[in-house]
Amino acid sequence: MEPQFFDTHCHLDLMLGPDTAASESAALGLGLFDCGVDPRDFSAANERARRQPSIIAGVGLHPWWLADGRCGPAEVNLLCEFAAQERYIGEVGLDFSACFAGSEPLQIQALDRLCDALVQHPLVGRVISIHAVRSAGAVLDVLESHGLLIPNSDSPAIIFHWFSGTSDELVRARNAGCYFSVNERMLATKRGCEYARQIPLDRLLLETDAPAEPNTETSVQSLIRSLARTSMHIASLKNCDAKRIESVVLANAHSVFDLR
Repeated sequence: MEPQFFDTHCHLDLMLGPDTAASESAALGLGLFDCGVDPRDFSAANERARRQPSIIAGVGLHPWWLADGRCGPAEVNLLCEFAAQERYIGEVGLDFSACFAGSEPLQIQALDRLCDALVQHPLVGRVISIHAVRSAGAVLDVLESHGLLIPNSDSPAIIFHWFSGTSDELVRARNAGCYFSVNERMLATKRGCEYARQIPLDRLLLETDAPAEPNTETSVQSLIRSLARTSMHIASLKNCDAKRIESVVLANAHSVFDLR
């Protein structure tokens, strides 16, 4: 079934019954970008995605997993090995929240290593889903230092997931041609709503970031309802029709992810 919605950032591996969610998504017309948090899980996620054409698996290493020690140098090496061959990268990035104080150099080193691997092994149509909490400027600095923000045929599509940086960082990312995936929880704040209003339509994507808590049951219907509510909320912020938002966002997803 041709996707009617596309969830640009969710985590099947953190759901109860990821295989069931994967098969249901195909049946219900939901495409999704399954963002990894640990590169050791990528092979299984990629195999699941091969069975379901509506699903794209990303290889990732979430900064939380690095900051709290669940992943270390071996997983950074594995991330880079996979990423050198893969188009779809995520979730990766930086998180400079107070609870991760002291891990910033480790996080930056890992992101540097990843960017080195991507530059050394360019692929047309690469996509990177970025986590950036209190660190959007630092993420942009790393990407820029590796030439990954220069517009050319090998440049990846950079997607800031649930953008929460400063207004100046939003302008910088927007001017660099980055995409932004928006979810309901982002729209629960006044600042998130204002950012969604400012994001150009041709750089807007939708996400759920589901599940809200690891190892919880998550129905595909609930994901679709969440994406529809997010469309409606953004439409009210931009003073346009929700169906137009859905149509434009789906077209953006087709372009970024080369959906068939």
